[in-house]
Amino acid sequence: MLRRIAINTGGGDAPGLNAVIQAATLAASRLGWEVFGIREGYSGVLDPDNYPDRGLVRLTPESVRNISHLGGTILGTVNKGNPFKVTESLPGGMVVERDRSEDVLAAFREHRLDALIAIGGDGSLTIANHFHQLGLRVVGVPKTIDNDLQSTVLTFGYQTAVSFATECIDRLHSTAEAHRRLMVVEVMGRYAGWIALNAGIAGRADAILIPEIPYSIEKVAQHIRDRNRPYSIIVASEGAKPVGGDVTVLAREAGRQERLGGIADRVAAQLQEMTGKETRSVILGHLLRGGAPIALDRVLGLTFGAAAVSALQQGMNGVMVALQPPCIKFVPLAEAIAQMKLVPPSGEGVLTARALDICLGD
Repeated sequence: MLRRIAINTGGGDAPGLNAVIQAATLAASRLGWEVFGIREGYSGVLDPDNYPDRGLVRLTPESVRNISHLGGTILGTVNKGNPFKVTESLPGGMVVERDRSEDVLAAFREHRLDALIAIGGDGSLTIANHFHQLGLRVVGVPKTIDNDLQSTVLTFGYQTAVSFATECIDRLHSTAEAHRRLMVVEVMGRYAGWIALNAGIAGRADAILIPEIPYSIEKVAQHIRDRNRPYSIIVASEGAKPVGGDVTVLAREAGRQERLGGIADRVAAQLQEMTGKETRSVILGHLLRGGAPIALDRVLGLTFGAAAVSALQQGMNGVMVALQPPCIKFVPLAEAIAQMKLVPPSGEGVLTARALDICLGD
């Protein structure tokens, strides 16, 4: 019988995280369960001395009453906090990895926590699945602005990111026209081009570069020359790559995924040289993660949070909440993280872009 559950948020933040926390807390409290939030992924239970509240915060209906509209996460998050691979620096500069998963399990036993609602993307849900395999009761909630989890049609935060990116592109039209410039806009998305594709279509871009379709910069330049317009807007996903080339990487750090970025500067420099037009690059970056979630993402976050508690109430374990219209389904965590959801090169989004005479670089 469940009496005390924990919630944590891991990986990059996304608009709608607090809505999940609110709904899960309210739904669990109605069942008479106590709810606790773990600070910053698993850091709150791994290193409690770093937090005034010892890394574990009691969540009540009163404490979460007015958080669903807030961006970020009241629990904090990290994207380098894998308890199975904790990096530590030794004297002399040597860096080693330690498996501290048993410390997490021991903390759950110490605090008498019966289950975990893990909110995160593919990396965080992979960690959650490992804990499930070690015997921890786990239900996952998908979180990523990249919308790249195969088992769910939508992830909260994605539509907010697309909406804001579109607003930014709209604003760039006026300044690009005023100066007769090419503007290259870089958006997040990692290895999936959903944000770039849909924001580019909505924002009336002249070209959209996505990871799923390697681009030829010559074809992009020719498209701009053929159109012969006073200005042009190019939207580039951070994971876009040229034909025969690779992604642009800002940094590689131990214990973290490689940091993508720089594609806008690269493409802008090439297009200025090839077209002779003055070119500027704009990197939206973490602006896409911040701010209040739009109504759709609030509702989706609230739905996912309530569904996660329902899964626990029904005795489920090792599953992820998934939107599969018209229903919420529960899929095994192992299945949910098995495959990344990429933009189909022959899918409706790409076909729509081509019909609108948007260059995809191929």
